[in-house]
Amino acid sequence: MVGSSQAVLDAIPHRPPFLWVDRIISIEEDSIETEKEIPVDLDLFKGHYPDYPIMPGVILCEAMFQTGGLLISDILSRNRSVESSNGAEPAIPVLTRILGAKFKREVRPGDTIRMKARLKETVGPAWFLKGKVLVRDKTAVKVDFACTITTPSKLSPVS
Repeated sequence: MVGSSQAVLDAIPHRPPFLWVDRIISIEEDSIETEKEIPVDLDLFKGHYPDYPIMPGVILCEAMFQTGGLLISDILSRNRSVESSNGAEPAIPVLTRILGAKFKREVRPGDTIRMKARLKETVGPAWFLKGKVLVRDKTAVKVDFACTITTPSKLSPVS
């Protein structure tokens, strides 16, 4: 799973323009590191502090949540859980809780961010994770969050 953007696309349902992970740098048993290059011409910079463009904190958190989803997908595929081994629908991690976020540094156009997530524990269907976003090797965001697993048929259709 480590490597290209195709590995990312294969593991989570997010797609451009709302895909905030370019590549997987490394995966261990309970942790992952990913990367995203922030385009200089990203459209959202036109409206988010246009005279001093900075990446919105909520988008940095989303990059972290997508990284956590990649870790969960990897763990599920390694464990070959009952859902995936009996021909059932694929399991999709869905954010259910943000337990806290701290914003420490700005991310600017042209920066490259690295996301590091670690699984803290699972309790029933809940997966609790801890993560941080780094820019220039310094922490930009720290966040604890939780996900549960769903399947495409359980997701509500958009009306």
